[in-house]
Amino acid sequence: MHKATDVSIRNYVIPVTVMLSFVSFWRASAIVLCDLGSSAYYVGGIAEKAIGKAAPWFILAIMLFSYAVRSVYIESCSMFVRGGVYRVVREAMGGVAAKFSVSALMFDYVLTGPISGVSAGLYLAALINELGEHFHIAFMHVPAAWFAAAFAALVTIYFWYTNRVGVPFSSTRALRIMQATTVMVVILIGWCIYTIITKGFHPVPAPIPSNFHFSESALGWLKDTALPSFTLVAVLIGLGHSVLALSGEETLAQVNREIEAPKQKNLQRTGFIVFLYSLLFTSLVSFFAVMIIPDADRVKYLDNLIGGLSMFLAGPFALRLAFHAFVVVVGILILSGAVNTAIIGSNGVLSRVAEDGVLPPWFRTPHPKHGTAHHIINVIVGLQLLTILLSRGDVDMLGEAYAFGVVWSFAMKGLAVVILRFTHPDAKRWKFPLNIRFGKVELPLGLMATTAILFMMAIMNLFTKKAATITGGIFTLVFFTAFTLSERKYAKGQESNKIKVRPNPDDPFRETSRERFRLQQRDTLSAASLEIGPGCVIVGINEPDDLRALDQVLAGDIAEKQDVIVICVHRGSVDDAGGQLVPERLVADHETDVFSEIVFSAEKVGKPVKLLAIAGNDPARALLEAVIALQASDVWLGSSRTRSLENQEAHLRESWQSLAHFRKSLSISLVVTKEEEPKQLTFVG
Repeated sequence: MHKATDVSIRNYVIPVTVMLSFVSFWRASAIVLCDLGSSAYYVGGIAEKAIGKAAPWFILAIMLFSYAVRSVYIESCSMFVRGGVYRVVREAMGGVAAKFSVSALMFDYVLTGPISGVSAGLYLAALINELGEHFHIAFMHVPAAWFAAAFAALVTIYFWYTNRVGVPFSSTRALRIMQATTVMVVILIGWCIYTIITKGFHPVPAPIPSNFHFSESALGWLKDTALPSFTLVAVLIGLGHSVLALSGEETLAQVNREIEAPKQKNLQRTGFIVFLYSLLFTSLVSFFAVMIIPDADRVKYLDNLIGGLSMFLAGPFALRLAFHAFVVVVGILILSGAVNTAIIGSNGVLSRVAEDGVLPPWFRTPHPKHGTAHHIINVIVGLQLLTILLSRGDVDMLGEAYAFGVVWSFAMKGLAVVILRFTHPDAKRWKFPLNIRFGKVELPLGLMATTAILFMMAIMNLFTKKAATITGGIFTLVFFTAFTLSERKYAKGQESNKIKVRPNPDDPFRETSRERFRLQQRDTLSAASLEIGPGCVIVGINEPDDLRALDQVLAGDIAEKQDVIVICVHRGSVDDAGGQLVPERLVADHETDVFSEIVFSAEKVGKPVKLLAIAGNDPARALLEAVIALQASDVWLGSSRTRSLENQEAHLRESWQSLAHFRKSLSISLVVTKEEEPKQLTFVG
């Protein structure tokens, strides 16, 4: 008997992409919460400065409303695996609305990093100053705002470096951060309840108009008008100043690609965990701060509310100071995670825009050494550093401006999903609850109500947030203009980035932009070289619009038990004049289309596969040689479109007979249609 290594396939290529490994809903929740949960550290103070002591009720209302916003994102993700604002709005309302939405969203991302970094710096500055005051160390005092700005800049530069060189912010790291945060939250909630029981509490004013005390800056252009006296207007003003507690919902759409099977169920689980966690953490912090910290002292802690809360708990001062330090350490971790998420998210959004030809190809040029989209990262980080410098550590200024991008991107997303309900009523999707059918027309009342509330808050913010309206409007207009001019110049030349496949009526929202791959050339194909065990399953795919075999494999539980290797065989020579493999010839446009479709299919169901490109004049023989080299147990193929099943089977048996001296048994499943059971062929060595 000959060993499998007697068949030698040399110079093969592995197309590497950013995905095709998937995470549990717990890890996905941790990634989202590193962004969404971080707002608990600053939103309470910002909202109270604008609204007064009744602010916790508005934050609670926003966190309850976040369940509806989360449902908007879940519906969009059920239609689009990569369901960010740009793609959904473009599909529903066209390129102009999509460019406006993504411009507002970029304002959100540009501010997410600075506000998180500055908040972390303010917490650290407060701790340093308190330690200096307690231990009477004169030099241990820092100017809070400038220290926070410098700290935010250092954190941003650090994550610029890690994203530029491609160091991943893994789901494991996000999970560890959220585990530490959960420990802190549980201790904080328990300790606050104990403090209230033993020392009493200050009541939180009821959310009625007489208890709304808007600051002058909170009313913006509505100051000196009668409008704030109307209850509905006053409530919308209060909600508008609390809406930044929703920051991070867009991350749910970004992380959807990474969620493992069953994807839809795990996406819903992720959304619920994120909702429940942020509801308890963010809203309770605001309530406890008003109930426990005296009014005269709370004013000093509005920039670091949780740190201030820790200092007014019942118990020895040393213990409270130690817990304060723990709060700051956890805060730095989660807020720094939000800085990194902002860079990753903006990179993903702009890469999406570049794929559509809205940005010049220069933006997609990979780093020569690390393969990252370094031009996009440089632009985003540059804007974030400029924002930190201009704000000079003023978290209130950042928070006011930040709400502009948050609420407008959410509103446009909601409107897009509503429109898609009517333009594509039969598309497979999870539906936002509360739908009423009149004949053939279904009215998505819940979805429409949520979208209407988002637009009312967005419009109210235009009049009450002067700085946000001016800066956000200018930023959005500049980005929108740049996108429009760039698209006119470069879009036509980007048609080569589109996959050449037949339309699929069963999937009207399929991806059409080619995935970008880094090509890793390897020598001597083996199970060890692919880091897999023996007994893998091989799927042969050679046409981008013929994934019947892969679809059947992914529909079952094969990918959960065995490694799935998808192989595309390139016909013809891929060598240069010196006889050396040229990876770009092996994975040319056709093969890139094939692998792109494979990636999209794997992402859609959330099951991992490995990609492999080999060369061979006879695809059947080349595939069977790979079977032997990898010690595969099963092979899945789609039936040929150009020859009969009998002819295809005969050719496979003939190819196998030429390799029969390896004495290996093999099962081949020939898939004719998705609905039919595959035809089983058994080859005995």
